[in-house]
Amino acid sequence: MSTNIIKENDLIFLILDGKRRWLVQVKSGGNFHTHKGIIEFDDVIGKKFGSVVFSRPFETQGYKFYVLKPLPSDYILHMTRKTQIIYPEDAGLILLYTGIGPGSIVIEAGCGSGALTCILGNFVRPKGHIYSYDIREKSLKRAKLNVKRAKLDDFVSIQYGDILNDDLKLENVDAVVLDMATPWNAIKKVLNYLKFSGTLASFSPTIEQVKKTVSAMKNN
Repeated sequence: MSTNIIKENDLIFLILDGKRRWLVQVKSGGNFHTHKGIIEFDDVIGKKFGSVVFSRPFETQGYKFYVLKPLPSDYILHMTRKTQIIYPEDAGLILLYTGIGPGSIVIEAGCGSGALTCILGNFVRPKGHIYSYDIREKSLKRAKLNVKRAKLDDFVSIQYGDILNDDLKLENVDAVVLDMATPWNAIKKVLNYLKFSGTLASFSPTIEQVKKTVSAMKNN
């Protein structure tokens, strides 16, 4: 079956206009409520990505919605999240400077809501893998749900783990991505997991965190 056909449990990007858009999982018999009417998923399943559907009961009024296949940036901006967001431009830089791509084996410390995790998982498939860790149970639960919705389960493993104190039992990985409060404390530990030519990326929201991390890198 063509991957361009919308199937049960697929994620769709539902667009009304330039500002009103939603990331939605379609299920047979289900629907999605908007202020412009209801989108019945049975009207969506079986159509091609890129199709137009009309909300009910307003079809005669012309409330049409575009149904597109989500891009990696859509996962970042529209998925359910409770933690700080990594924007597409940040994710792009991480991919660009780490060389993460098809076949890469990557450790991610701090999965948050799984937005970046999904981006990384999308880029390492079909033969790579993301090993993502977090110490917050709520984050782990939410990230697992988002990864499952994105159908990236085969390329992403999310589990409880503390990169500062636990032995992750991995070695010779291609890249490590740190999204944690004290990344500078993890630099020495990271060296145990990276292959000799591996790369490290650290994402921090404040300049003080960045300074401490850079200093730790220089000293190790």
